Amino acid sequence: MPAINPIVLNSLADLQPSLYWLDADPLEPSSHSALTSDIQTDLCIIGAGYTGLWTALLAKEREPNREVVIIEMRETGNGASGRNGGFCNASLTHGFVNGYTRFPDEMAIIEKLGRENLDAMEETIKRYKIDCDFERNGELRMAVAPWQMAGLKEEAIARNKTGDHVEVLDRDQVRALVNSPIYEGALFDHDGTALVDPARLVWGLEKACLSLGVKIYENSKVDELIDDGDHVVVKSAYGSIRAKKVALATNVYTPLIKSVKKYVIAVYDFQLVTQPLTAEQLESIGWKGREGLSDAGYQFHYYRLTKENEILWGGYDAVYNYAGKVRQEYETRPETYAKLATNFFKTFPQLAGIKFTHGWGGAIDTCSRFSPFWGQAFDDKVAYVLGYTGLGVATTRFGASVMLDLLDGVESEATQLSMVKHKPIPFPPEPFRFLFIRLTQWAITRADKNGGKRNLWLRLLDRLGLGFDS
Repeated sequence: MPAINPIVLNSLADLQPSLYWLDADPLEPSSHSALTSDIQTDLCIIGAGYTGLWTALLAKEREPNREVVIIEMRETGNGASGRNGGFCNASLTHGFVNGYTRFPDEMAIIEKLGRENLDAMEETIKRYKIDCDFERNGELRMAVAPWQMAGLKEEAIARNKTGDHVEVLDRDQVRALVNSPIYEGALFDHDGTALVDPARLVWGLEKACLSLGVKIYENSKVDELIDDGDHVVVKSAYGSIRAKKVALATNVYTPLIKSVKKYVIAVYDFQLVTQPLTAEQLESIGWKGREGLSDAGYQFHYYRLTKENEILWGGYDAVYNYAGKVRQEYETRPETYAKLATNFFKTFPQLAGIKFTHGWGGAIDTCSRFSPFWGQAFDDKVAYVLGYTGLGVATTRFGASVMLDLLDGVESEATQLSMVKHKPIPFPPEPFRFLFIRLTQWAITRADKNGGKRNLWLRLLDRLGLGFDS
């Protein structure tokens, strides 16, 4: 590890490698028992994160008499759903540009569905009185180098043509909102992003599901699926579930359908949280609107204020481990914490002296098109959705809704989309996968340093429809 600035070292001195959102929260619910018998149900959902909980909630709302069971290998929200930054973005395609590049003829519909999805999510939170600190304050995507402004202006024109309402801010305008010496301008989406406490959102959805009669079994790893004619048997260590339909909401964990494995890799993302800012520190950076913030580079940070006025700071250093392994020891990475802290003080030098209290990481399910994909198996008795690529807090509701449409045989505006009908390009097998990802990350780093110019490798990926840009 290269030499680290003393300001950065001091900021990390008291950091605890623990998950901020789970820090002695009184709203954390009691755990559920494991599955220890053989049962039968109409719909079995595997995975109790956002996708699984939204699937259960929507399934009961559509058909109150439908029996719904969720089975979870650990505890509800243990994976990405309980450890993300809490950004609920209306985009269903990991940002407008990524979606427009892949689905230009459908973007107006996709953007409309994304806005409707975020509105419906907000309505659900209010209806079930979910206490998750929901704040729909919008998002500022900051240009931190002059070359990024041209891209933001082009995006604003294209998005406003599709029905979005975004605004380009110049250097003075954006620094009047949030004060940083590196900001060159920004794209302001006034209502397309909300912020939540992600763990409390999980717990609130869980409570809502239970109120509708959903049964949840935890600490019950599913070992296999067995086709049993007009049912699917979901096998666990101590019991089984015989279900008419099965929804797979396994996110980054090894898919139970082997053919799906080639489409998804696990990439680790890391976050830090500061001490609560004093009144003077808050005044020094402005940020009175409490918007969600992110950078406009290929490698980017995302950051936000918590309810207690701490700054959550994450992103930038995506880490792929050989063979895409998901392990607990990968959730802590001191060299990444140092990189994050270094860039934090470049952005907010006026906060020198503040310390970080929490640091953690989590695995993101990434596919080659950076947006979710769907599929079915076992004669359409099983459906799945995967590949959210770190922008799934709101998108999981849409993913769950479409997955239910597929299981129920319902044709909808969403199921007719190309992004639903077609899968992404699969990743190559190891060791080529590891080399492919490392080469791409190196090229992206160079592009950020060279005014956004994409080299031959990145241009080749663009032509092949991969178009890696983060």
